[in-house]
Amino acid sequence: MVANAHGDLEYVRTALAEDPTLANAAWDWGDGDWETALGAAGHMGRRDIAELLLAHGARLDLFVAAMLGELAVVESMLAAHPELRTAKGPHGIPLLAHAEAGGEQAQAVVAFLGG
Repeated sequence: MVANAHGDLEYVRTALAEDPTLANAAWDWGDGDWETALGAAGHMGRRDIAELLLAHGARLDLFVAAMLGELAVVESMLAAHPELRTAKGPHGIPLLAHAEAGGEQAQAVVAFLGG
């Protein structure tokens, strides 16, 4: 599921129809690089897959919130935990890169992060 969540919307849709608990699927790629299906969609800028997973109960994280352009969420999380500004997401991808993957809808987050 996690590998397919990088870009295969139809696979994700079918898998969730068969087993909704896959919305929170996670995979350990090794060396501390673990990734959820939602995280996979996040760094690929796949808003469609991310929104489908969220609609099925996936747990929103800072990196996906940045990609989705959820400025208020990003601001509040960084206000509470400023050290997360330099945290790395799946595959070591920085927070700013996640926001940039969100395209036009995430430009306010890109600006907030200094991109």
